[in-house]
Amino acid sequence: MKPLSPRIAILMTLPPLMWAGNAVVGRLMVGQMPPLALNALRWSLAALLLLPLAWPLLRDARERHAVRDAWPYLLLIGTLGIGAFNALQYLALRSSTALNVSLINASMPLWMLTVGALAFAERPASRQLIGALLSLAGVATVIARGAWASLAEVHFVAGDGLMLVAVIGWAVYSWLLVRPPAVLRPPSRETIARWGWGGYLWVQCLFGLVAAGLAAGAEIALADHPPIDWSSPAVWGALLFVAIGPSLIAYRCWGLGVAHAGPSLAAFFVNLSPLFAALLSAWLLGEWPQPYHGAAFVLIVAGIVVSAWKR
Repeated sequence: MKPLSPRIAILMTLPPLMWAGNAVVGRLMVGQMPPLALNALRWSLAALLLLPLAWPLLRDARERHAVRDAWPYLLLIGTLGIGAFNALQYLALRSSTALNVSLINASMPLWMLTVGALAFAERPASRQLIGALLSLAGVATVIARGAWASLAEVHFVAGDGLMLVAVIGWAVYSWLLVRPPAVLRPPSRETIARWGWGGYLWVQCLFGLVAAGLAAGAEIALADHPPIDWSSPAVWGALLFVAIGPSLIAYRCWGLGVAHAGPSLAAFFVNLSPLFAALLSAWLLGEWPQPYHGAAFVLIVAGIVVSAWKR
């Protein structure tokens, strides 16, 4: 793990900004597009956009053999990072509130530290635990809108359980990116370097779409949803945004940030997402940011700084 530099800090700030926009768009698409279909269409379009970067991989027999040999690992990370997380988030937004989803997503640093300790023998330092508490306090400030008593009124529903599963799965996915177990026969660093970031993400999309496609097919067969209005500019605009911003840009920046800063520190940046979501929602509603947004930002950044502090 390398020290946190301004470049890495900027890289790790972009994913929560993109994912905040993803949550807003996902909420807007409720009733216009089935959640699992939205996830499958999102990653299908992202895979199509990545195809020019993955074309050398497809033409080279050696690279195709490398994909075949590493299929258990690629299927696992593709299912966790592509097929599961966003599908569960979109499902959660149908039955849960943005308040609850933000609260559960804010537990990401704790789950990242827990998975690292239990599965990868990475004991959390005291500064990381203090940073997690500071960061969670910042998120709670956003959720409570500066009125802490309102947190007592939060009620949890079935969708919250889906979001919790998504967060834990994302923590495992992030650790597998930097600590892949040998038993799964992951591709070597040299192989991934040959593929490039676009080829590597395309392969993850390819395997992740197996789970995403099956889930979307089951959703269409078992649930009664209104047909998608393909003549709507809002539908196409939403698909283009979620395929480019929260998918290509966010995943590229996340992969670079995790590789340089480590999963535990990267998780603290996820707590910026509820703050960005609050600001985006306020902007869409024509409301100006409130003082508690500034207080939350200070607490979240303090958590990041404390967790990254080196003696």
